[in-house]
Amino acid sequence: MTVIDILTRVDAICQKYDKYDVDKLNGANVAGDDPFARLYASVDADINQCVDKAETAKQEKNRAAVVALNAEIRRTKAKLLEEDLPKLQRLAVKKVKGLTREEIATRSDLVAALPDRIQSIPDGSSTATKKNGSWGASGSRTGGAIKFDSTADGNFDDEYFKGTEESNQFRREYEMRRMKQDEGLDVIGEGLETLKNMASDMNEELDRQVPLMDEMDDKVDRANADLKNTNVRLKETVLQLRSSRNFCIDIILLCVILGIAAYLYNVLKK
Repeated sequence: MTVIDILTRVDAICQKYDKYDVDKLNGANVAGDDPFARLYASVDADINQCVDKAETAKQEKNRAAVVALNAEIRRTKAKLLEEDLPKLQRLAVKKVKGLTREEIATRSDLVAALPDRIQSIPDGSSTATKKNGSWGASGSRTGGAIKFDSTADGNFDDEYFKGTEESNQFRREYEMRRMKQDEGLDVIGEGLETLKNMASDMNEELDRQVPLMDEMDDKVDRANADLKNTNVRLKETVLQLRSSRNFCIDIILLCVILGIAAYLYNVLKK
C-alpha cells in the first residue's frame, strides 16, 4: 500500500466522520437539523467538561473543593448514563432522510463508545460502576446490557455514593470544625446571657430611679414658678417706688415755681 492510498483512505474516513466533528459544529454555531448531531455534541461537551473538572480536582489541594468537583462529575455522569445515552441510542437507530446504512451504523458505533469514555472519567469514587455485557436489543450491540448501580426507579444505591477515604477524612475534619464552632457559639451564648442579666439589672435600677427623677422634676417646676412670682412682685415694687419718687419731685418743683412767682410779684409791686 502506497502513501497515496493511505492518504486517500484517511481522507475518506475523515469525510465520513466530518459531520460528527463537534469542534466544527460548535465553530459554525450550528448542529444541523439532525437531533442526533445536536445531542451528541452536547454529550461530548459534557464529557470534556467532566474531564477538565477531573484534571482540576487532581491538581486541587483544597479537600472541600475536590469533594465538590467530584460530586459534580458524578452527577454529570449519572445524567449522561441515565438520560442522554438512552436518547442517543434511540436516535442512532432512527432512520433519517439522506443517511445511508453505513452512516447509521457509524452512529451506533459512536454511541457504543460513549459509556467507556464516561466510565473512564475519574470521580473520586472507590467503586466504579459495574458493566455487564454490552448494549441491549435497542442498541447496535447484543449479548447483555450495561448495568448501572441504580434501582428500577432510577435512583442510585448506596454503593454508588459510597464515600472514599478522602471524603471520609474531609467529613471528620468538617465534624471537628463544627464541634469547635459549637463550642465558640456556646461561649458567645454565655456572654450574651451575662449581658442580658446586666441589662435586666440596669432596667430594674432605672425603674427605681424614675420616681426620684419625677420628684426632682416637680421640685424644679415649683422653684421656677416661685422665681417667676418673685420677679413679678419685684417689678411691681420697683414701679411703685418710681411713681412715689416722681410725685415728691413734682411737689418740690411746684413749690420752687410758686416762690419764684411770689418774688417777682413783690419786685414788680414796689
